[in-house]
Amino acid sequence: MSVDRHGTPLAITLTGGNRHDATQLLPRLDAVPPIRGLRGRPSRKPRRLYADRGYDFDKYRRLLWKCGVKPLIARRGVAHGSGLGEVRWVVERAFA
Repeated sequence: MSVDRHGTPLAITLTGGNRHDATQLLPRLDAVPPIRGLRGRPSRKPRRLYADRGYDFDKYRRLLWKCGVKPLIARRGVAHGSGLGEVRWVVERAFA
């Protein structure tokens, strides 16, 4: 599930339980509709993508940069407290 900063769902994909979440990162990003701003043409992609340690692969970071999206992904093996949880809690609230 992809949500905006307020927790409103933008795109939802359904896969089997045996699929890794990271494999669906780019298809889910492509499923996000154009993002309306205050004025002008809608943005085709979000500016930033926040994700947990399950998405910590250099391959996906490179692909996101190539798409023009800044990846803010928690690193595996690094102690908690990076501040990412302060932003990511909106996704957990959307699930609830």
